[in-house]
Amino acid sequence: MALGNPRQNESVVRKKTNPESKGFYGTAGGEELWLRFAQAATSREFYASWLAIQCQILERVRCGLILIGPPDQGPFTPAGVWPDSGVDVTHLAATAEKALKERRGLLVRSDRFGRAEPAREDTYHIAYPVEIADKLYGAAVMEIEAAPNPVLQSAMRKLHWGAAWLEVMVRRQDAYLAGESEKRLHCVLDSVATVLEHDRFHQGAMAFVTQLATTLNCTRVSLGFTRGGEIKVQALSHSAGFGSKMNLLRAIGSAMDEALDQKTFIVYPLPEDAPPIAAIAHEALAGRTGSGLICTVPVIHKEKGIGAVMFERDPDMPFDEGTLELLKTIGAIAGPLLDTKRKEERSIWSKIWESLAQGIGKLTGPEHPGLKLAGAAALAILLFLIFATGDHRVGAPTVLEGIVQRVVTAPFDGYVAEAPARPGDVLKTGQLLCRLDDRDLHLERLKWSTQRNQLMKQHAEAMAKHERAQVMILQSRIDQADAEIRLLDEHIARSKIAAPFDGIVTSGDLSQSLGSPVERGQILFEIAPLQGYRVIVQVDERDIGYVAVGQKGELILPSLPGQILPLEISKITPVFTAKEGRNYFNVEARLEEASPGLRPGMEGVGKITIDRKRLFWIWAHESLEWIRLKLWTWLP
Repeated sequence: MALGNPRQNESVVRKKTNPESKGFYGTAGGEELWLRFAQAATSREFYASWLAIQCQILERVRCGLILIGPPDQGPFTPAGVWPDSGVDVTHLAATAEKALKERRGLLVRSDRFGRAEPAREDTYHIAYPVEIADKLYGAAVMEIEAAPNPVLQSAMRKLHWGAAWLEVMVRRQDAYLAGESEKRLHCVLDSVATVLEHDRFHQGAMAFVTQLATTLNCTRVSLGFTRGGEIKVQALSHSAGFGSKMNLLRAIGSAMDEALDQKTFIVYPLPEDAPPIAAIAHEALAGRTGSGLICTVPVIHKEKGIGAVMFERDPDMPFDEGTLELLKTIGAIAGPLLDTKRKEERSIWSKIWESLAQGIGKLTGPEHPGLKLAGAAALAILLFLIFATGDHRVGAPTVLEGIVQRVVTAPFDGYVAEAPARPGDVLKTGQLLCRLDDRDLHLERLKWSTQRNQLMKQHAEAMAKHERAQVMILQSRIDQADAEIRLLDEHIARSKIAAPFDGIVTSGDLSQSLGSPVERGQILFEIAPLQGYRVIVQVDERDIGYVAVGQKGELILPSLPGQILPLEISKITPVFTAKEGRNYFNVEARLEEASPGLRPGMEGVGKITIDRKRLFWIWAHESLEWIRLKLWTWLP
């Protein structure tokens, strides 16, 4: 942990202390402790030097311990022991734990067994919690020889005042770290803005590496992305073109591959405390280019390595911990943005090829077992469809009709008086369908009967007077009256409309139209016989070429779902019908087996068996024919 500017800390110490005061420093060697305290480069050095100074200032101190840990979380571990790390200070743990728990200063007497309890003689423990901004960072505890109460109270005050140095240094360190974080954040945002302000990938990549080289004082910054299983260098700082640097590019790409394969950033030369990392390619690159320091940051996106960024510096400018964190952040944020720009500029064929390669990689790689299982199942199904055969059948909507269908019409103009028959009624021959009102007919017949009687009397008188001409005229009028009477009798007889044969009423319902007028020739009922049906299969025009007379098939009706009716094609009508956006031909078929539940007008689905074909062809031939037709239409 860097603790700010050491010279600034030293100046503050010298300003607030008097080097000639032995009481303040504690001993003649106190000045060295203060310098070490002011110039501490790590947290351990800082806390250890502070503890040493406090133990010398308090006097009579036998040993001391300072515990530090994450604020308000812990665990709190020893950060410094006085007079040296070899001293056993375990007996101070109980007092330190009590100070941490109670968050207050303590002055307690100790015994040889390490238990702490209030007392006024022998050896004492003084402890004080390190609390900054209401957050507990740890505690300092010291063992001091027995002394009068004023001396002990003075020691407590000095420890309390000394704890303020910890707060000053921690706050200064927080401010320093905040400033460094702000600088790193600005650098990251600048790099991202540089990438986004260019529309083209190559321009954005060149600007990105050149800006990083300038900002981070690097001799060269390189950017590469994976292609064909290895990294290809895409941009070098301060180099618009690098066609003549193929050997250098291969060396840089190999070093990038080395970092990406291990999925860890590599700093070369490797630090002494670095974990085991292979850096052979980095060593070769450093020997080739003479680079002093090399740092390679892999670019990981969605747990997949997509590239790397390499930074090279002079030997006198090492990569510190903050700089390494900055480089990793830049690679993690700007790298995927540049990769997205690169992918967007590829051709459509490159994108298709990469998608296929990724799919094949998932199927053949060590991961995605579910995808492999699905691919194997799909392959098995495809092979089954290619080699297995099945019945090629043509399906179409089907309507059941009677072989004979009789239409019952109105014999004359009249009014409906009675209509007992309805659609679906099964009738016997001569059973009443409906009756027309015949009252006017009877009145008309009565009129003609009365007139005939009168004419008969006149005819007799003319015969008696031997008026031959009048007799002939009257005889003609009598014949006319007889014809009218016979016609009226026929109408009266036909006013009762009966079933012409045994059958079923398929249409016509006059039960709700009693008293309504009907005209002569108007269709009142349609009747079909109960025996003898024909099936009308509405075959689509695309499938009519497969259908031939004599082919077998099956019919399923929704009203008889559990029964399959066999049929045979008997006639193909060479005229198509357009209905509801489709063109079809009416193909007639006869049922080989009748069922008592059949009724004319039933609709269902019929399938005509054509021949044996491959299952793949059966399911795909319609789409293939549609594609063939479209290609033929588009081609010149």
